[in-house]
Amino acid sequence: MDEAGRILLQRRRDTGQWALPMGKMEIGETPSQCAVRETEEETGVRVEPVGILGIYSDPAHIVAYTDGEIRQEYEVMLIARPVGGAPGANDEASDVRWVEPEALRTLDIHPTQWRQLNDYLAGAGPHVD
Repeated sequence: MDEAGRILLQRRRDTGQWALPMGKMEIGETPSQCAVRETEEETGVRVEPVGILGIYSDPAHIVAYTDGEIRQEYEVMLIARPVGGAPGANDEASDVRWVEPEALRTLDIHPTQWRQLNDYLAGAGPHVD
C-alpha cells in the first residue's frame, strides 16, 4: 500500500483478472526477497516488506499450467511499502496501477485474492489458513 492508502494491483495477461503481485520463490531466496523481486518484476515498483498479512491456501484451488505442471497454491502474503520505481505494463501484466480501496469492487479479481484483500482492509492481524 502506498502513502495515500492505495493498493498496488496488476492486470494479468494470462487471465485478464486483477491481482496482487506474487510469484514463485527461487532457490536460496527468503520470502521477503521473493516478494521484493516478484513485485518489481511484475509491476515495476520496488518495495520494502513491513509486515506479514498471513499464510493462505485453498485445497480446492488447483492450478494447471500449460507445461503440464499441476499444483495446489499457497501464499505467504507480506505487506510492503513502495521505495522506488513506477507502475508499468510488462510481459506478465497488461496494466499496473495503484487502486483506491473503494474502487476494488469494480475490478475482476479472483476469489482467492479477495480473502487477502478483505483481511487487509479489515485490519486483521496475521492469518494462517
